Amino acid sequence: MNASLSLASILAEQARRRPDHIALIEGTQRITFAQLWEQSRAQAAALIELGVRPGDRVALMGPNTIEFPRAYYAILAAGAVVVPVHLLLTAPEAEYVLRDTESRLLLCHERFAEVGRAAAAGAGIDFYDTNSLTAQPIPTFISRQPQDPAVVFYTSGTTGRPKGAELSHLNMVMNATVNAFDANEVHRDDIALGALPLFHVFGQTVSMNSTWRAGATLVLQPRFEAAEAIRLMVAEGVNTFHGVPTMYLGLIDAARHAETLPNLRLCVSGAAALPQPVLEAFEELFGARILEGYGLSETSPTSAVNQPVLGPRAGTVGHPVWGVDVEIADPDIADRIVLVPTGSSGEVVIRGHNLFSGYIGRPEATAEVVVDGWFRTGDLGVKDAEGYLTIVDRIKDVIIRGGFNVYPSEVEEVLMRHPGIARVAVIGVTDPTYGEEICAVVVAAQPLTAAEVIAYGREHLAKHKYPRRVEFVSELPLGPSHKVLKKDLRKQFA
Repeated sequence: MNASLSLASILAEQARRRPDHIALIEGTQRITFAQLWEQSRAQAAALIELGVRPGDRVALMGPNTIEFPRAYYAILAAGAVVVPVHLLLTAPEAEYVLRDTESRLLLCHERFAEVGRAAAAGAGIDFYDTNSLTAQPIPTFISRQPQDPAVVFYTSGTTGRPKGAELSHLNMVMNATVNAFDANEVHRDDIALGALPLFHVFGQTVSMNSTWRAGATLVLQPRFEAAEAIRLMVAEGVNTFHGVPTMYLGLIDAARHAETLPNLRLCVSGAAALPQPVLEAFEELFGARILEGYGLSETSPTSAVNQPVLGPRAGTVGHPVWGVDVEIADPDIADRIVLVPTGSSGEVVIRGHNLFSGYIGRPEATAEVVVDGWFRTGDLGVKDAEGYLTIVDRIKDVIIRGGFNVYPSEVEEVLMRHPGIARVAVIGVTDPTYGEEICAVVVAAQPLTAAEVIAYGREHLAKHKYPRRVEFVSELPLGPSHKVLKKDLRKQFA
């Protein structure tokens, strides 16, 4: 007998269990679970009338407004696969995603209609405004098999063109469930701020799906701005915040000028390493502990996180989540997985219910990263005797200066303690003598010279680690998930 499972059940179940509870807040709009599910079923009916069938891929392009989750669950309820299109793409880049996934049609928020229409026209598919589709609601969602695809996330494409990572219903339901009940201990009456982009795997799984898996409320912020986030959290009684390090930095800056701060219970950080000075400053100002975690698009995303039940440890990403193995392998052995002794550094490898099905149309690329049932992350890490995982850096970001490995995150951590540095990214640049030289790209908090930064680095870092080159910028380039785009910096300062 075939089992059935759908990611749509996350919303459907809460509509049954807590129909009158507020699921979603955006501005003055407040929508209950029952209302949102009915709206999603009505849009699902319209998609089916347009010819969308189970297994078809439907692209979705929109910001953190009510239209996104409504359309997201409508696509799932119709038995189709959600293809989130991130909002920084140009029309040709978005067209590539539509073509690569062979999407049936594009649902797009009116604010992004110009890019969306051009991309859909280029791909030869139909374009629909997210508010334009409705019909008599279908009774319930169309059932799917646990291993059937639910969502396709596109990787950032740091090497070659972006690849579509296919996540199953089992992947997504399990990750939401584990985040809600095993890792982060979400309470059913929590109120979370949805400031992370919902088209990104972190925002989608940890903010939206995990919050609703527990039956809690999500407050949407269409575009993150720190001062407005604080105002919104205070006004709506938000007690849960999910963010990336640059968002926490923004909240720290804005908090110094805010009259009132929110009473936060649960704060989760991911997507990039959280510098210790940022964690300390945030916890001092807000009186709330940050639980740092780790994951990737290919792992649904959460793989490890500091979990209250196991005891958080600053500077680490905690332990693997329930049902997932995270280990350290020899990075120099490509054709098989050879685990290294405890305490040794190596490549982080992952296996478990969160592991993706593969890259769409790229079996060779999938075979390169999934070896012996383990996913090779491309990240350097180390596990201690108590099982705490520390991410050292991306393997490709490691700087080799004169034969010595230098980890940018370690240098950034030290430089962030300088009172004159607001933001910093450390990259390697070509050098005729040492092969690579260490370059610090700095956003200054006060008047600062390159000589002062270099002197501070020399004082606090080993001789081979401190930056010899310093570049000042007004802001660091950020991707859609607010991660610093180091590849852009390397091009700029090559």
